[in-house]
Amino acid sequence: MIKIPEKITLANLPTKIEKLERLSPKLGGPNIYIKRDDQTGTEVSGNKIRKLEFAVKEALDQGCDVLITCGGSQSNHCRATAAAAARIGIKSVLVLRGSSNEESDGNLFINRLLGAQIRFITPEEYRNKRAEIMEKIKAELEEQGRRPYIIPEGASNGIGSFGYYTAMAEIVRQEKELGVHFDRIVIAAGSGGTYSGLFLASKTLGYTGQIYGINVCDDAEYFKNQIDKIVRESMQYINVDLQFSKDEIHMIDGYVGQGYALSRPEEMHFIHEFARLEGIILDPVYTGKAMYGLAEEIKKGNFKTCENILFIHTGGAFGLFPKKHLFTLPQV
Repeated sequence: MIKIPEKITLANLPTKIEKLERLSPKLGGPNIYIKRDDQTGTEVSGNKIRKLEFAVKEALDQGCDVLITCGGSQSNHCRATAAAAARIGIKSVLVLRGSSNEESDGNLFINRLLGAQIRFITPEEYRNKRAEIMEKIKAELEEQGRRPYIIPEGASNGIGSFGYYTAMAEIVRQEKELGVHFDRIVIAAGSGGTYSGLFLASKTLGYTGQIYGINVCDDAEYFKNQIDKIVRESMQYINVDLQFSKDEIHMIDGYVGQGYALSRPEEMHFIHEFARLEGIILDPVYTGKAMYGLAEEIKKGNFKTCENILFIHTGGAFGLFPKKHLFTLPQV
């Protein structure tokens, strides 16, 4: 049996799996199920907290007292990191792509409420220098006698990916309980760590279903390289050398739209219709784009050989509030 790293407990697990009783027949394709990782907690809601349970455990084992991480101004990961730090009684520093002039709404408001220290950087700095900037902050804190720990974007690294290694084992148990097997597991891909954990676990567990990522930024080739890198980092923790090819990493390209965290009218319309149809709220950055992409692919007949699909809802509802002006809602 493979021994994985230890973690702390921050999330409400296991999360339930529900069948989408109205969307499935409407699309006329496979049965679609949804795993409610948006219900991992309120402040820590979403997929990031599964990864943080492992990353924060490593930080605490190293005696760290400050968490440093990065993301966009509406980053779910940064909000979950700020909440995790507050919950265990340590500090957090968030390096955010954006401006101090932004309205405190959504995740940004929650970050401030949780007491995170925020440093804004430009999009260019974020793209080219975020690692260097976090290292500089770490050095500044060390000079003050603190013991900081850097968590990369999305906690998408070797240790973080074990959050979805354990989620895969959770799904296997739930399949048995539900009496159903998922031909495909579909997720939104934004930094690669969620897919990496699922992929590594599927290889070690001998899972026969395939994992598909729908990228919400960059392109399929970028994610194949990123996931390959993270999986190989993870294998060093468990002293396992699995043989796999990047061709086994399945990405569905074509749904980035206007770009990361930028929304098209058709995506916002889909989020609205999905909420009315299933009573479930998707977010505009990750799950809205990915579920919209899955629905479009089913309409095209690209999943016609599948009987059951599991979509993992990775959270992000707070990110809806800064985009509320993009919805056309009926007046009461």
